[in-house]
Amino acid sequence: MNFTYSTTSAQPAGVSSDHSESLPSAPQEHGVHTGEIRVLLVDDHALVRAGLRALIEMIESIDVVGEAGNGADALRSIERLHPHIVLLDITMPDMNGLEVLQKITSRFAGVRVIILTMHEAREYAVQALHFGAAGFIPKSAAAAELKDAIEMVMQGKTYVSAQTPQQTATRIPINADKQSELLDRLTPRQREILVRIAEGQSTKEIARALDISVKTVESHRSQLTERLSIHDVAGLVRFAIKAGLINV
Repeated sequence: MNFTYSTTSAQPAGVSSDHSESLPSAPQEHGVHTGEIRVLLVDDHALVRAGLRALIEMIESIDVVGEAGNGADALRSIERLHPHIVLLDITMPDMNGLEVLQKITSRFAGVRVIILTMHEAREYAVQALHFGAAGFIPKSAAAAELKDAIEMVMQGKTYVSAQTPQQTATRIPINADKQSELLDRLTPRQREILVRIAEGQSTKEIARALDISVKTVESHRSQLTERLSIHDVAGLVRFAIKAGLINV
């Protein structure tokens, strides 16, 4: 994990300085929690969870009540431990974080979810907030920002890290005809890999899920980026959204 110990400022979702587009706001529940804040950590990497626990245990009035390494364990832990906040990674095996998020928001109305992820692209924040997340923080954020996010979310507000770009450099001028033309360039396997990339899966996770080699995934990925003329993950996510390959 790449936390530093400097303080950063953040801005609420839905606010952008010079851009007409804004991030959607997550559902809000107002009212400050006055007792100890119960937090559940959900990440498939034990070292990441250990680092998060160490950071959070330094914050007064916030208690880590449990950890989970996958989505199924996370849902069971929420039922058993009744956390106020779930810190949730996107990239996980079996069920990715966005799928887990949807299940949490549909089954546990009082639980607030903060996405804590390696993916900084705005499109991931858009998806997360659309599915009901109350916050979005990249793992490269400063440690102090985690405390700010938890406190703001517990006040019923939405928190999006200032590090989340309000726009990305690559724009895809796409209409229906262009979209169809680009999709026709991809094989069914390449489309499947594109969807998994857009959902936040790593090359190794895609290889494991499709029972193919990492080298084969890399080959398909290289071919699809060339055929789409899109060479960054943010651009691939944006294309998948606009093409209707993933739902937001």
